[in-house]
Amino acid sequence: MNRQEKLVVFHLDGMQFALFLSSIERVIHSVEIHPLEIAPDHIHGIINLHGEFLPVVNIRNLFNLPEREIELSDHFIIANSTKIKMALWVDAVDEVVTLDDDQIEETKNILLESNFVQGLFRLRNGMVLIHDLDKFLTAEQISRLTAEIEKHKSNEK
Repeated sequence: MNRQEKLVVFHLDGMQFALFLSSIERVIHSVEIHPLEIAPDHIHGIINLHGEFLPVVNIRNLFNLPEREIELSDHFIIANSTKIKMALWVDAVDEVVTLDDDQIEETKNILLESNFVQGLFRLRNGMVLIHDLDKFLTAEQISRLTAEIEKHKSNEK
């Protein structure tokens, strides 16, 4: 018998992506983003979520999609990698799907140019890429980001 996985499907520039539900804490509407002095290109800044400062990952940048300004209709997916909690900036969150393990294809032989994708599956309206949160930030980037967030926190006091 196959194990089942729950995934959250979201949109970004007309493309469908997914994350395992187990890594998601919640989804919120877009809020004010505070810039950081030093951050990787794909970090848009940080948000203050009830006193907790989280880096905002701009997935568009990771996938070389066109840049755009944040809109009120956008969402942040609050997600936990094994190393850091983050907010992922997405256009919209669509649905939660339940799949059998054998419906998820590994991508190591399919998408060689993308280090951020760990699998894919098909829905009635197309292919969905599953993000690998642990690959969004390196250990060095996390260390620098943590220092910047601490600096930002002290400036707010």
